Amino acid sequence: MKSLYLIKPYLEERRLVIIIGLVCLITVDFLQLFIPRVIKWVIDDLTDYRIDIPSLLIYALYIVGIAVLIGIFRYVWRRCLLGTSRRVEEGLRNKLFAHIQTLSASYFVKTKTGDLMAHATNDIQHVRMATGMGMVALTDAVVLGTAAIGFMAYINVKLTLFVLIPMPMIVFGARFFSKKMHRSYGEVQGSFSDLTEIVRERFAGIRIIKAYNRQQEAGSKLESVSKDYIEKNLALVRITGSFFPMMVFFSNISLAFVLFLGGRQTITFTITPGDFVAFISYLGLLTWPMMAMGWVTNLIQRGKASLERIDKIIQTQPEVDDMPEAVFLKHVKGSIAFESVSFSYTPYIHISGITPVLDGINLKIKQGNILGIVGPPGSGKSTLLSLIPRIFEVVKGRITLDGIDIHKIQLRNLRSMISYMPQEPFLFAGTIRENIMFGNTNTREPELIQAAQGACFYDDLNAFPDGFKTVVGEKGVILSGGQKQRVALARTLLKDSSIMILDDPISQVDIKTGQTIINTIRSMAGEKTIIIVSHRLSAVRFADQIITLDRGRIIESGTHSELMTNDRYYAKTYRLQEIEEEYAY
Repeated sequence: MKSLYLIKPYLEERRLVIIIGLVCLITVDFLQLFIPRVIKWVIDDLTDYRIDIPSLLIYALYIVGIAVLIGIFRYVWRRCLLGTSRRVEEGLRNKLFAHIQTLSASYFVKTKTGDLMAHATNDIQHVRMATGMGMVALTDAVVLGTAAIGFMAYINVKLTLFVLIPMPMIVFGARFFSKKMHRSYGEVQGSFSDLTEIVRERFAGIRIIKAYNRQQEAGSKLESVSKDYIEKNLALVRITGSFFPMMVFFSNISLAFVLFLGGRQTITFTITPGDFVAFISYLGLLTWPMMAMGWVTNLIQRGKASLERIDKIIQTQPEVDDMPEAVFLKHVKGSIAFESVSFSYTPYIHISGITPVLDGINLKIKQGNILGIVGPPGSGKSTLLSLIPRIFEVVKGRITLDGIDIHKIQLRNLRSMISYMPQEPFLFAGTIRENIMFGNTNTREPELIQAAQGACFYDDLNAFPDGFKTVVGEKGVILSGGQKQRVALARTLLKDSSIMILDDPISQVDIKTGQTIINTIRSMAGEKTIIIVSHRLSAVRFADQIITLDRGRIIESGTHSELMTNDRYYAKTYRLQEIEEEYAY
């Protein structure tokens, strides 16, 4: 199985521990095989009336001693083997999460969060079971099964051969059912991903569901997906439900052979009563390996299906990555240029009928200048900003930073030089301090306060009893939209970088607060290259250059005064907003 390479390093790292665990497991198996021998001795001695009380006590002490040793060695193998499976689980989950973080933004557009959650939980759990109990059951099936057959053959070869008659049927049955199990497990896991995504999405949007009284519809959708998940599980149960009874059936056939043939041989004194009881005991020990074969098949097929699903993600290569010749820049001035840049979320923009989101963008931003970007909704403003830190890749043309193609700059290095505030501020479920200091863990208190003041959030912060230690909840649920936006802005202001990109930073605050924030941003002119997208045009009127985007193209460019003389989108929108702001005051 090709996907085994995912867990191989973790198994090799704990090779010695695994060997110790297997040795202890095999020791336990052989110790179990001695118990029927002790029982045989006791029964034969009792049958022949040649045993006394002290001898019975000695036999009992044998059993106790073996049980103690079994307990000790079983503890060791469980620590070693099951502990290894937990290490595999940990390593695989970390590897999966680390790889997912390298994937491009376009991957998350196409992939459901619930699907990724299912991979990181259910799939990895199945891999753990396959490497842990799967290894144990397989070892038991081979070692205990083989040894039990050996001890049975030592008692009576002919009787042993009769016991082994059902074995080929078990092997063929396991092979037949394993293929069906593998396919069915894949379908079950896919359905589980859908169920996880539905539950996650409904819980995330519970406020909207309640506001629109859509609880019944949400429940019906979940019920539909849950029904599909149950049906796929029942299809799997029909397979496993046939497999395990088959194993028990063939085991009982073997027992029937022993009772009839072994009992007859005991009557004819071919074997002793002790041998007969010991043989049945060994058959009981052999039943577990026979059952283990079914369980191993179950575990391995489930683990194999899950490992293949994880491998599919690991094999996904990020669309945005470092080029082999990428360089590291210690410092940048901050001049940015767009050279005939085009972009589409559908990569094949040359196909007839597909309109690119950005088309033929040519733009130069001088070091320390402020660029304002305006335009109607859906014109490509946010997309243009996301191309600079390479959140998405340019399809045609190129973007340069200080004359260097950004593809030739190491990705981490490039992003470390940019402070980026997206249009939709995202807060983590920690404290306000943790959210503002995100990525700036060495920040001192005065710098933190300065960032909060620059974002006009410090007065709001003092209204909270716990101040910076206030826990904001999932996605900042205790904060208003404007407060969340200002926390995100404070995070951006705190980062010391040559380039600052702000996507509609004052869309959720009042006009007076917005003007104060804009004055803070203006004070940074000359020190940083600043790019601001805003639907509120007063936020960009002071910019050194303003461009208007419409349907992915630059339709006008210039300073505020130049654009006001054109009487196009910028001038018309600005005059309209100016009237609205006068009425607001």
